[in-house]
Amino acid sequence: MKIVVIGAGGDVGRAVADELARDGKHEVVRVGRTSGDHQVDITRDESVNALFEKIGQVDAIVAAAGNVILAPIEKMTAADFHRGLQDKLLSQVRVALVGQHYLVDGGSITLTSGIAVDDPIAQGAHAAASNAGIEGFVRGAACDFPRGIRINVVSPTVLTESMDRFGPFFPGCESVPASRVAMAYRRSVEGVHSGRVYRVGH
Repeated sequence: MKIVVIGAGGDVGRAVADELARDGKHEVVRVGRTSGDHQVDITRDESVNALFEKIGQVDAIVAAAGNVILAPIEKMTAADFHRGLQDKLLSQVRVALVGQHYLVDGGSITLTSGIAVDDPIAQGAHAAASNAGIEGFVRGAACDFPRGIRINVVSPTVLTESMDRFGPFFPGCESVPASRVAMAYRRSVEGVHSGRVYRVGH
């Protein structure tokens, strides 16, 4: 399969790209904001459109990109919240909406949410909302995609590789290595499910 991994420069995306390329069965196209085989800004329609025009038809799309805002609710404004939604929720939705037109029949899309939707954390209202939105979109879109296109989402707990940055937000939570999280993406890409939320570590 020809698989596009968006966010391949990050901890999750790098592990996913490595896992899918490991056995030599797939052609993995690594995409990042500033690195990889191609570059994209998933907050902009024109950038996502240009990316898929360059890459052409693909068998699977993985989106492991987008940032959430971790901030005290009393300091957050609607503008802050909107900016954060654009970065994670709407950006991944954008990838799915544009990318569907470049998928082969029976192709797949895999998005990324996170533990904060199920297990809220301090300063995590935005993370919870973004992740819940992604999961809701996946469940709804799975009912509507034509041509046998599948869509799923992977929801990992905090990564072992990210504990130095995010560990304080997840007290008492056991981390998981990115390599373990990557297996859920393989399950989505190579499996048969649609509309599923694959939770890893929670």
